[in-house]
Amino acid sequence: MQLLNYIKSQTNLPENGIKNTIELLNEDCTIPFISRYRKERTGNLDEVQLGDIVKYKTQFEELAKRKTTILKALKEQGVLTDELHQKIETTSNLTSLEDIYLPYKKKRKTKAETARKNGLEPLAKMIMSQRVNNLEYTASKYINNEIKNRDLALEGARFIIAEWVNERTDIRNIIRYQLEKFATLTTKAIKLKIAEEKAQKFRDYFNWTEPLNRCPSHRFLAILRAEKEGFIRVKIEIDNEKAIDKIEQRIIRIHTNCSKQIQLAIQDAYKRLLFPALSNEILTKAKHKADDNAIEVFAKNLKQLLLGAPLGEKNILAIDPGYRTGCKLVCLNSQGGFEYNETIYPHAPKNDSIGAMKKINSLVDAYKIEAIAIGNGTASRETEQLIRKIKFKKDIQVFVVSEAGASIYSASKVARDEFPNYDVTVRGAISIGRRLADPLAELVKIDAKSIGVGQYQHDVDQTKLKKSLDVVVESCVNTVGVNINTASIPLLSYVSGIGFKLAENIVNYRNQHGPFIARNEIKKVPRLGNKAFEQSAGFLRIKNANNPLDNSAVHPESYNVVSKIAKDNNTSIEDLIGNKQLLQNIELNKYCTSTIGLPTLIDLIKELEKPGLDPREMAKAFTFNQNIRSINDLREGQLLPGIVNNITNFGCFVDIGIKESGLVHVSNLANKFVSDVNEIVNLHEQVIVKVLEVDIVRKRIQLSMNFK
Repeated sequence: MQLLNYIKSQTNLPENGIKNTIELLNEDCTIPFISRYRKERTGNLDEVQLGDIVKYKTQFEELAKRKTTILKALKEQGVLTDELHQKIETTSNLTSLEDIYLPYKKKRKTKAETARKNGLEPLAKMIMSQRVNNLEYTASKYINNEIKNRDLALEGARFIIAEWVNERTDIRNIIRYQLEKFATLTTKAIKLKIAEEKAQKFRDYFNWTEPLNRCPSHRFLAILRAEKEGFIRVKIEIDNEKAIDKIEQRIIRIHTNCSKQIQLAIQDAYKRLLFPALSNEILTKAKHKADDNAIEVFAKNLKQLLLGAPLGEKNILAIDPGYRTGCKLVCLNSQGGFEYNETIYPHAPKNDSIGAMKKINSLVDAYKIEAIAIGNGTASRETEQLIRKIKFKKDIQVFVVSEAGASIYSASKVARDEFPNYDVTVRGAISIGRRLADPLAELVKIDAKSIGVGQYQHDVDQTKLKKSLDVVVESCVNTVGVNINTASIPLLSYVSGIGFKLAENIVNYRNQHGPFIARNEIKKVPRLGNKAFEQSAGFLRIKNANNPLDNSAVHPESYNVVSKIAKDNNTSIEDLIGNKQLLQNIELNKYCTSTIGLPTLIDLIKELEKPGLDPREMAKAFTFNQNIRSINDLREGQLLPGIVNNITNFGCFVDIGIKESGLVHVSNLANKFVSDVNEIVNLHEQVIVKVLEVDIVRKRIQLSMNFK
């Protein structure tokens, strides 16, 4: 099977779009670049469709690599026939391929191999023929120094038959079907461990039974974690008699002495070989599926978080709150530049609230502060209440900002390189303030796994998780665009075609030569060649450039088209930009060429109407219920404002201003069936929730959004 046909069979996408996308990928083009600037070649495929092509291209290449390895091994063994070669070449999935290879795979010492060395394979073949009249007499012919009697001869023959049964693809598929359709996941608590405090969060699964194919990903991963931590044992069960009977129906034709031996061999094959291997296979498959679901949830959450509403270019006072160690204050200018830091002690044990309020008020005046960002960790609510008591000379917006991952950033090399003369507490406060100004620019500095959105991110395949999250970050960065003159190295590294080394080179060049004044100047950066420029230029912004298109998503390769449109309409590029009435009346067909079609021209017009427009909404201030300070203040029936701070397959978690977040189960999200939580809520969305139940002992809060 060829790559093109394989991807087409998996995606049902247009053949020409797949073919051209493969060519572009082989030319080292990135998904954001292809999606945005090569719509004519792909047939206007979006990033998700392009991602599917990349996924199945990788799968095909891995399959092809495995086929090459297997064919080489079979050739070396001298067993590669034309028929076998054809069978391998036409196989389209890895499981079937491994089944074909199984009989030829080099094995460690097995019972069947020992029996063969003892000369029992002919006896096994005769038994399988089911035509031996006097089996005991026939078996006695195989007695030797190693095989002392007929029973041992028959046992050895059965070991060989069991291996043959195990290696039959049709039989393996029968058991796979039974497992896929009817397997039950069963858990049993380990009595010596369940009394431990850590075990209590898994107590729902101490003795649990559920059809495997109906077990949702979050529950499956929770069960596996409980097993990993030693609190439960997990096993897979099916109707063994039914499974064995289906194998016998495939093999046994008539009932003779031979058939009895075959029955025993089948039972041995099932118990010792087939079921252990295939139940592990189905568990692995279920784990992969659960991983994929969890990673998909994490990716959706991360995308929403990264594209969260920025406050924009404002002077910000950021506070990392605390009790004994005080509250760390930093002042940031409108570009996110660090201006000043200090520590105040408004809370216990010092309780210098008056001095703290005076200090904050003076800093607001001195640094022309327009907004205050407060971390949502320890002492957050108390600090917010303190701030709201201060009578500022002007309106100051107050925001509570998620600290998730801030400690990871503050101790990282990136933070040390940015602020080598300040400790982790100051760096953490700076990160909180910058998150308010531009979540995307700040969060890309943190390992995405540490941001804390999603479910069981540490239990899933870490390589697959990182790959998926990197794609999300790259997509978000390129969707928004990057100011090349202010962007950090981590942010620049996610721009299409750049990468970490080129990002370092860009920042070093900027530090040596000053701000970039034109996109073409980017080509002067060491090691940034034509290909990297082609891939990145459309996503890099230069404010106040001589050419206004340099601060837009218009790619330099389309500048001539824009110039021609302006000339044909007797206007300048500057006057063309933002002239919605003129732009909407342009006859686009006359500007189509062999490389630029209507999709690109439509994008051009949209961009010229609002060049460089940030697709994100602006941040809005939010106030929690000031009377709710701990879980003990909650009562059933209360209506409370909150912010969605995590989304899972089974519901969403809402921050209501206390240490514990409450769960809105998927069944309580709306007055209808909800298949996708993301259809109802978004991360960091401001919502009103109703308190359904409070479990103070287990620190669990049940909420509802379905109360109107």
